[in-house]
Amino acid sequence: MINITFTYADLEYFLLILVRISCFIFISPFYGMTGVPRRVKIGLSIFIAYLVFNAIDHNAVVYDSLLEYAIIVMKEALTGFLIGWGAQICTAVTSLAGSIADMEIGVSMVSLLDPATKEQATFSGVFYQYLFTLFMITTGMYRYLLQALIDTFTLIPINGAVFKTESLTESVIMFMSDYITISFRIILPIFCTMIILNVILGVLAKVSPQLNMFAVGMQLKILAGLGIMFLTVRMLPGAADFVFTEMKRMIVSFVEGMM
Repeated sequence: MINITFTYADLEYFLLILVRISCFIFISPFYGMTGVPRRVKIGLSIFIAYLVFNAIDHNAVVYDSLLEYAIIVMKEALTGFLIGWGAQICTAVTSLAGSIADMEIGVSMVSLLDPATKEQATFSGVFYQYLFTLFMITTGMYRYLLQALIDTFTLIPINGAVFKTESLTESVIMFMSDYITISFRIILPIFCTMIILNVILGVLAKVSPQLNMFAVGMQLKILAGLGIMFLTVRMLPGAADFVFTEMKRMIVSFVEGMM
């Protein structure tokens, strides 16, 4: 027979841990994908919260009224949300890179239903997103995310979060400055190839005005773009490392902004 005894103070502390972890799980990359069943997310959150509860030193939560406890719950929810969101926004780089690539190739009107987000996405965006998810699994980045979340309970104790608006805003602005740079690095071979192809088509249009370069150019762009996309797949692990490094920097900066 399993006999588990706990005090009311332990239950309050455990629920606060669960709030932070569940908010992180539901928004973080890989764990928060729409394809993951909600029961799995809830079960994983409870399991991790139980392990963290038994692993860290904890004291009773001090509050005078139900409203103060509700405020503490909101603080823990916002803490987990910001940590997960700091990692999630870095994955949006793949969507931007895919949109730019499809616009250059000429298939920007083609849209697919992304099963991960249940939203319309471009062909190249879905392609890059699944590759980066695969790299996240093979490199063990998903383990780093969980380890970073668990370490926050040491750096930011329960009810110990202090939200520094200036620091958090500065972190987001710094990421936005790198957002376009990272996306452009991913699709740089396609972009350069399309520029060269446009120059060649422009010269041919002047040399042979009787040829319909518009019809020929659309086919050449699609063939050249898809060919370059698949030929440069070997370059994506380096780009994935760059994105994961940015993800780690964002998580660290967000945590520092709440210490």
